[in-house]
Amino acid sequence: MKLADIYAHFQEDIFTIERELEEAVQARHDILRKASVHLLKAGGKRIRPVFVLLAGKFGTYDVNVLKHIAVPLELIHMASLVHDDVIDDADLRRGKKTIKSQWDNRIAMYTGDYMFAKAVQTATYFDDPNIHQIISNAINEMCLGEVEQIRDQYNPNQHLRIYFRRIKRKTALLIAVSCQLGALAAKADPAIVQKLYYFGYYVGMSFQITDDVLDFVGTEEQLGKPAGSDLLQGNVTLPALYALHHDMHAKRLIEQVLADRGNNSVHMEEVIAAIVSSGGIDYALSISDLYLKKAMRMLDHLPDDEPKQFLQEIANYIGRRKF
Repeated sequence: MKLADIYAHFQEDIFTIERELEEAVQARHDILRKASVHLLKAGGKRIRPVFVLLAGKFGTYDVNVLKHIAVPLELIHMASLVHDDVIDDADLRRGKKTIKSQWDNRIAMYTGDYMFAKAVQTATYFDDPNIHQIISNAINEMCLGEVEQIRDQYNPNQHLRIYFRRIKRKTALLIAVSCQLGALAAKADPAIVQKLYYFGYYVGMSFQITDDVLDFVGTEEQLGKPAGSDLLQGNVTLPALYALHHDMHAKRLIEQVLADRGNNSVHMEEVIAAIVSSGGIDYALSISDLYLKKAMRMLDHLPDDEPKQFLQEIANYIGRRKF
């Protein structure tokens, strides 16, 4: 089974969610609508909605219920990307102009705010206060993760605990919540809901670490941005963090990039080569693999049927993806 088979299996339901997303971003204001649609049309893997659908298979599956979870979570993800691009001063997202580049920072910030508001509004379909509390907490934690990233920008004196807490808040939590709420909305057994939450959390941690690796080893064509962009923007991710503590040559180059605040006085090819040589890439991949193994162990507690196989395939995809 391949990832494409999973998307093909849920094709009709994914189209339903895509239509709901398009409807959700149809703002009354012309610029706000165009900016929102611009981001939506830039595409994306829609990993979070797919996790919602898969988790829903462990209860009473109904896409017309699950879409009211899938759409808010994808809107939250999209809103965070818009704000990220402003903070990082990024001109490209998935190879296309960012909203802040196409318009300006003010339009971008209000577009992100609009998407957050639409996410909360869409979720009012549910009467269960637990669902609203989980969504609100996810937004809260994501904001904390963003503030922590700003605080630690261009700071070489970081340690692993800070990094792992940051990626939990920025990435892993929303994937965990996608699995949790998909099952909760489908009224799955509480024990299954809990296992799916932890599965999503571990997969999310692996997903972000893999992203951080690809930022160094992927091509600009694959990434939609130059390799090493995270470090140039002052974000010290796991491969660079390892290199800082284990290789003096790499440490000197990384500290110079951070001190220059992305002014390109150091050739990134040299910096990336030093990080690779330090073992930072291999170390990060080994940690990503550990999280994947933890995720797979969570699945051991779930019924042996097709949804479980789909979740295993998505986890495997995350472990071997190239972009």
